[in-house]
Amino acid sequence: MSSAPHGSLDASLAHRTILVIDDSDAVRTAFEVLLSLHGARVLGAGTPAAGLELLAREPVDLVIQDMNFQREVTSGTEGIALFREIRTVKPDVPIVLLTAWTHLETAVELVRAGASDYVAKPWEDARLLTSVRNLLDLASARAEAEALRARNHEARASLAARFDLKGAVYESEAMHTLVTMATQVAHADVPVLITGPNGAGKEVLADIVQGNSDRAGQPYLKVNLGALPNELIEAELFGTEAGAFTGARARTGRFEAADGGTLFLDELATLSGSGQTKLLRVLQTGEFERLGSSTTRRTRVRVIAATNTNLRQAIRAGTFREDLFYRLSVIELEVPPLGERREDILPLARHFLEPGFELTPEAGTALTRHPWPGNVRELQNVLKRACLLAGSRSIGPGSLNLPATAADVPEPGPDRAAVEAALGRARGVIAQAARDLGLSRQALYRRMEKLGLRTDASRPSPGA
Repeated sequence: MSSAPHGSLDASLAHRTILVIDDSDAVRTAFEVLLSLHGARVLGAGTPAAGLELLAREPVDLVIQDMNFQREVTSGTEGIALFREIRTVKPDVPIVLLTAWTHLETAVELVRAGASDYVAKPWEDARLLTSVRNLLDLASARAEAEALRARNHEARASLAARFDLKGAVYESEAMHTLVTMATQVAHADVPVLITGPNGAGKEVLADIVQGNSDRAGQPYLKVNLGALPNELIEAELFGTEAGAFTGARARTGRFEAADGGTLFLDELATLSGSGQTKLLRVLQTGEFERLGSSTTRRTRVRVIAATNTNLRQAIRAGTFREDLFYRLSVIELEVPPLGERREDILPLARHFLEPGFELTPEAGTALTRHPWPGNVRELQNVLKRACLLAGSRSIGPGSLNLPATAADVPEPGPDRAAVEAALGRARGVIAQAARDLGLSRQALYRRMEKLGLRTDASRPSPGA
């Protein structure tokens, strides 16, 4: 047997338990010697029943199983049954199949069904050790990711129990951090600046800040500055006196109406220079005058501002006041675009579905591949349209009507002749052919399916 380098290999196998299920004493002994040299604990079972019994009472990290357990049987049916039984009782444990060319196709089908890898008899020690190491490392990474998801879920549940999250839907760590910060700063009576692209969820964060503040029971007014003509923005914010301009009537502005409460100013960067000056003054002193009036009024308002503009660049361009920026950004919350927090896509999509509708797995894949330039707002519109136009309660990719993206373009790959030549050189061994072509096994499977090739077409004949 060939030797394998230690180092990271020993670190991966140390203190791991590997179960070998094979009817051959020699095979089990060979695996025990090979794997224990690198720190693994090896359990051996000569029958599927004995293997399942060990699996039920021992903490097994990886299983290596044969495909046949009787000399007169070569169909692989025993191996298939054992694989399915292991998957039922231990759905997450990695399984490596021991296979001969006579049932290579069966092993390939089981890999597609969830087996982790297969190794042909007689095996190469180096290749087997590499496969085992990679699978154990991957299993550890998945376990850590699952543990992190569980901790995050617990943290979100705890946060939701202590604060009013205003129906925020998210799974990503980035949004959890932002929502947590929003609840932490809610009671601090200082301005908050929320930045991020349009439709990313800035208003939801503003609602969380306001809803958990000491002003939660007081007026909460929202102004979309970008929807107002420039000449009316100051009148909207500060109010007017009768005759201030042609047709003007006495009118209470939003700062005055929100006294004691909170004012949410969206699209902040559209505010004119004059409006910025007046906003700075009311933030500093609480004082303002209605348009057309010389009477100074006072107000106690907490301002939450939002913008999709890079205000630091606007300052350098001379279109936004630096002193106003620093007055507003005592607390700054930056919302990343939806495309950068893909864990949130499917939870949000399911939230936006009308009652009784569901997404197919293919639709879920299409949603997660889409770049979402319009962010959460675009996702909401896509799901609303899909529910209206779908021919059934099951929403498939066609109902989403998403534009083609780079992710939808078929992956490039070797042509039929190159694949057939590689399979011939490898005598039908997929792993070897994949290495020859510079592909992963999964990529080669996909390529063969696209080209209509079957692995048995390239397997050696019994006499080969």
